[in-house]
Amino acid sequence: MMDAPTLRAHFRARGFIIDDAFATALQLMLALDKPLLIEGPAGVGKTASARILADTLGTRLIRLQCYEGLDAMSALYEWNYPRQMLHARLSESGGASPAQREAEIFSESFLIKRPLLQAITEDAAPVLLIDEIDRADEAFEAFLLELLGEWQITIPELGTIRATHKPRVVITSNRTRELSDALRRRCLFLWLPYPSLDREIEIVKAQVLACPSGWRHRSRG
Repeated sequence: MMDAPTLRAHFRARGFIIDDAFATALQLMLALDKPLLIEGPAGVGKTASARILADTLGTRLIRLQCYEGLDAMSALYEWNYPRQMLHARLSESGGASPAQREAEIFSESFLIKRPLLQAITEDAAPVLLIDEIDRADEAFEAFLLELLGEWQITIPELGTIRATHKPRVVITSNRTRELSDALRRRCLFLWLPYPSLDREIEIVKAQVLACPSGWRHRSRG
């Protein structure tokens, strides 16, 4: 398990400066296997920190972008209806029984995995970024609590699917609305403010060192 100084060094090498509080929050998140809720104004690096954490851990980043009206099914899965219909017609012409056709079209090969289902079916624990949770409504937030507590979902046609590797969860919020106490109790918390002038200078230097050729290219543009 990475300690705070090691995490700081890995982030700095990728051009992202984190302080002791941020590094300690990440260390506790990994050690305690709890979600990390990062709140702060837009543009301070909440989303980027999840991407760099995934890179640091050598794992995949799976992002769920929240928005007004987001529902559980949109975040979990859906069936590929056009493929199902085509397969059903072909199977019918081939003489398959109705029971056979139903079993075939409601199999995993016709399942479209959305971010939350992807996160619990990965071969290795990914970093799951639930981005801008404050944009979703309270009903989705309540659903999310159940999933984070049990890390399993039930698909009526397939049964219950349980996570073999729990994702590392980063939840971000711009604080456009207050999140529920229930969600906050289940998470570690970090407030990420705008950087000071000295910190901004440090960030620019780290970016130049992390990707000097890319920085020169952007500067010329």
